[in-house]
Amino acid sequence: MADWLHELPVIWMTVVIFAGTYAMAAAIYGIVVGLAAGERGRAFKAVSPGMLPPLGIMFGLFVAFVAAQVWGDSDRAMAAVTREASALRAVVLLAASFPGEQERELRALVRRHIDEAVTHEWPAMGRHQVTLTMAPPTLVEALRLALALKPASDGQVIAQRELVASLEAALEARRQRIIISQSGVNWVKWTGLLVQAACTLIAIAMVHCENRRATAIALWIFATGVGICLVLIAAHTRPFTGDISVRPDALRQVIPLEPSH
Repeated sequence: MADWLHELPVIWMTVVIFAGTYAMAAAIYGIVVGLAAGERGRAFKAVSPGMLPPLGIMFGLFVAFVAAQVWGDSDRAMAAVTREASALRAVVLLAASFPGEQERELRALVRRHIDEAVTHEWPAMGRHQVTLTMAPPTLVEALRLALALKPASDGQVIAQRELVASLEAALEARRQRIIISQSGVNWVKWTGLLVQAACTLIAIAMVHCENRRATAIALWIFATGVGICLVLIAAHTRPFTGDISVRPDALRQVIPLEPSH
């Protein structure tokens, strides 16, 4: 679906999708009812109502197939952000093992990384504009600093090892959220879903073409169900876009304060 639709508030996305779904149902109603005369009318009436359950099941399978991907991407995005926040929190805590200038520098680098992620990366991820071609300079600098530390005790040796491991975990979690931000329901899946919905609506119209009121009611009921499915999928298909998206709140919670002097 178009980028502008995913960026709409959920209420307006719902209005647009339902308007499109009802327009499709109205067009199918007009075409089928208009053609249901003479020989074509008899052919339409001969369509077996037994076709409707298989078509409905096929549409349900399409929805389940697409929704499984959407929910999975959303869960993985949240897990990646949580892992990144946890790793950065560990960096902040471990930095206290190296008091003085080294601690202040590590905390400042974590703070700058979070600020960059929240203010620049998050909006860009929503537009599919973030790639893995460039590593985050602040985390790379923090990793370089951690590797250059000279432990003065066994405790600092352990702290340095854990510090490096936490920074590597934060880098990996960031890579995962960027990869997930590139995901989405491709046009082939959307086309298959919409074509299956249209086929089911056409079959419903043909089966009930003798009674225009029954045709309109049946089409309206199924179109409403289709609209609900499309709204649910469209609102979640991009984990970092729209009202229902993964927020950087977990990262904001671990922004380190300036150490007291």
